[in-house]
Amino acid sequence: MRRRIAAVLFALLATQLGSLISPAYACGCGAMIPDRMARIGVDRETSVVRWDGRAEQIVMRFTVGGDAKRAAWIMPVPNRAAVELGDAAVFDQLATLTRPERKTRTHFWPRERDWPFSVGSRDGVGAPLPGAGAPAVGVVGRERLGDFDVARLTATDPDALRDWLRSNGFELPDRLSTELRPYVDQKWEYVAVRLAPREPGTPLRGTLDPLRIRFDSDRLVYPMRLSRMARTAQSLGLYVLADHRMEPSSPIGGDAPEVTFAGTVTPHGPLAGLTDGKPAFLTAIDQRFPEPGRIDGDHELRRTAADTPYRRAVYRDELLTAGGVPVWLLTAGGALAAVTAAGLAAGLRIRRTRGPRRAGA
Repeated sequence: MRRRIAAVLFALLATQLGSLISPAYACGCGAMIPDRMARIGVDRETSVVRWDGRAEQIVMRFTVGGDAKRAAWIMPVPNRAAVELGDAAVFDQLATLTRPERKTRTHFWPRERDWPFSVGSRDGVGAPLPGAGAPAVGVVGRERLGDFDVARLTATDPDALRDWLRSNGFELPDRLSTELRPYVDQKWEYVAVRLAPREPGTPLRGTLDPLRIRFDSDRLVYPMRLSRMARTAQSLGLYVLADHRMEPSSPIGGDAPEVTFAGTVTPHGPLAGLTDGKPAFLTAIDQRFPEPGRIDGDHELRRTAADTPYRRAVYRDELLTAGGVPVWLLTAGGALAAVTAAGLAAGLRIRRTRGPRRAGA
């Protein structure tokens, strides 16, 4: 029995250690590849997409954790891309623009936190407001941007992409090579990024500088196929700036996308750089992927039937009062007084009907 227990404990320990050193290959719209025997995880990825019908811009920011001192990140793109550092203030502006509207609503009868039970209120979330001969891998550009060493690649063969990564110190997993095949078949290109901390020898942790990627596209597409390699549930937070309200044409294997904000905005400051200062329709979308292996393609977003605005509401519930006195108490008191008066009046009518009693009767 002791040997069996020891074997079970050893197996559990081996599983836990394996999970600690297993690399994370998927992160939203790309693939993250750490050094051998190192671990890196993308705790959060936030992206802003701007599409004007001809060109697409994606500004993304990663918050990473783990023990990897270097990592490579690969993102497929449909056309030749330009890469530069983004402005982190864009995300602060969007968080302000899309924050829920705070409202107050009243209820008539007291609840557990109202007088006479107790005093207080609670918040709740409200409902919506209604070529042949080309080299297998070609490096078309390379630059150092903040935390990143960026290479823009063309690749006609996943194996050649693996060779390029290997020559730069990274291993392309066999499964990732398979998942890249559809992009190669469509003649997409790649943005390949080497992540390294500014202080050599320290792990990659915390929020990295945002990257801004631009490419021509006659359709609004957000690469998601590589996320099917993730071993744990994934989530997507996406801000879309376009001429109209947009929606994914398919859930691509995840839960139904949830719109958390929709409305026309007039950008200013850093956000204006994405729209040239022109008004745009902002759609904020959240989506969960409980089983990443079911993801069957990239997100293609389309215009909705109507540009219906939407803003989440956070309600503060309060007891209905008049002059500081609960209305239910006034109503109950008034009803009680009315009932008492009616009873007294009925008693008087009965006594009058019977008349005065005679002596000896």
